[in-house]
Amino acid sequence: MASADDLKRAAARRAATLVTGDTVVGLGTGSTVRPLLEAIAERVATGDLAGLAAVPTSEDTSARCRALGIPLTTLEEHPRLALCIDGADEIGPGLALIKGLGGALLREKIVATAAARYVIIADDSKRVRRLGLRAPLPVEVVPFGWSSHEAFFRRLGAEPILRRAPSGEPYRTDSGNYIVDCRFGRGISDPAALARALDPRAGVVEHGLFLRMAHQAIVAGPRGVKVLTR
Repeated sequence: MASADDLKRAAARRAATLVTGDTVVGLGTGSTVRPLLEAIAERVATGDLAGLAAVPTSEDTSARCRALGIPLTTLEEHPRLALCIDGADEIGPGLALIKGLGGALLREKIVATAAARYVIIADDSKRVRRLGLRAPLPVEVVPFGWSSHEAFFRRLGAEPILRRAPSGEPYRTDSGNYIVDCRFGRGISDPAALARALDPRAGVVEHGLFLRMAHQAIVAGPRGVKVLTR
């Protein structure tokens, strides 16, 4: 039986075939993206992707791209991307997503919004019938007054927990913010309504609901790789 790493690698390698030379692509963050970077780097090394440049969604991905020899650029230089490929923590009906367990949700959403085509890669354990059944919803907040959001999150039906680093200090994103992981015991019944409630909240920088954004999901399972479309 294929391991989770084998399945992630299979999805990543399929997605790598979507990347072409002379384009600018967004590259996501996380364990499923790492084999994608390796597959892209192999093609860069052979000259198959001449003219490729990538916009990374995190400092981690940026460092990995540099180590692998993948050319980097920025959204300031290229505000419109041909393609963005990223992982997901949950994939629900209609390719609704929860993202952000890797801590890069803000930059991931910015880069995904800039892309003409947004493709998700995952193993089939990430598919759920309702968002929030397995993964908490990460909500990025500014450190100032962060605890003032806890009662608000509870009114929305969540159990909020401040994410912490191994040191015990509050975890900080690449942008210096905190993340509150909001767990919904029975899942999220109406993701769109929840997103509308979170969006205008002062001090909430971003949330991990990526709704009506993904165009495709490349999902690897024991029976092979499937391509899901919205």
